Amino acid sequence: MSWLYRNCIRPILFTQDSERIHNRTLKFLGWASGHKSVCTLAEKIYGAPDLATELFGLKFPNPVGLAAGMDKQAAAVPIWEKLGFGFCELGGVTWHAQPGNPQPRMFRAIDDEALINRMGFNNPGAEALAAKLSSWKKLGRWPTHPVGINLGKSKITPLDRAADDYANSFRVLRDLADFFVVNVSSPNTPNLRQLQDKAALDEIFAALNEIQIPNKAQRTAKPILVKIAPDLSFEAIDEILELISARKISGIVATNTTIARPESTDAKLARIYSETGGLSGRPLRDRSNEIIRHIYQQTRGTLPIIGVGGIFDADDALAKILSGASLIQVYTGLVYEGPAIAKNIVAGLQKRLTEQGFADLKSAVGTGVH
Repeated sequence: MSWLYRNCIRPILFTQDSERIHNRTLKFLGWASGHKSVCTLAEKIYGAPDLATELFGLKFPNPVGLAAGMDKQAAAVPIWEKLGFGFCELGGVTWHAQPGNPQPRMFRAIDDEALINRMGFNNPGAEALAAKLSSWKKLGRWPTHPVGINLGKSKITPLDRAADDYANSFRVLRDLADFFVVNVSSPNTPNLRQLQDKAALDEIFAALNEIQIPNKAQRTAKPILVKIAPDLSFEAIDEILELISARKISGIVATNTTIARPESTDAKLARIYSETGGLSGRPLRDRSNEIIRHIYQQTRGTLPIIGVGGIFDADDALAKILSGASLIQVYTGLVYEGPAIAKNIVAGLQKRLTEQGFADLKSAVGTGVH
């Protein structure tokens, strides 16, 4: 199935604009999500084997998740589970609806299996997303795997009001998802990465925790994670780790896209790499692994890590896990490898874990860190 996608379907898709194909695909998947028979068929073809794990109080049927950015409007929530994903992260969503940056804003570096995007948090806003999530629940189409939501800052909101922006979104979405990711690392919203500063990030965490605490007696607190940039220094990461510990944040997502570019003598690739925006895909893999290992070492394996960046197959996924990630996410890999990617990675992980003598997934996490 993967061979068919890579050699027959992908070349046709890649003749068209990246964002246009993305939107058409999501529209189709949204239609499929509304039909049980289509979802059942998808599961028969693409359903992943079981490789269960548990993290921050949630049960994951397997460790391979859909990364944020693929389904910002919750258009296809039911289908991701049927395509073999052990969890999905919707969004990024902002408090205010916004169109994002001018088009074109997504580009393929095909020879390097990479993408560049400067989408700019295009999304319908938190209240519209809440309505869409509620509609899936009312239709009885809610998945059994964990659903996360990626929270971003609205472009029109000043940095000194960022905490309120995140808190407003969290307040209306809190009861509609299983975990939340604070995104302060997208390179495509002006000055957003300044919120990775310890003091600014502390304000955001404090605002979110205030929403959790009043309801502690009635409702279980939702896990809150933070997503960091691969361009941070280890010193800056260590400051964030101190804050995570102090604020009892549940985990970290490492990493977002990078503003760095690989060297290339190919004129076509160089032209693509000259586009502004965040780079994802295979060129990000090693830097992402390096950061995951650093976080694992600094926290002595006590902080759950979701590893993202350059995952295309089971070997890439295993490298993230051995570096210290308990879960992994794919986005660019899905674009290049097609809808069988989750199934193939999970099956490959099962085989590799057994071959290397691990009793389960958890026992492998961080064993490659020295």
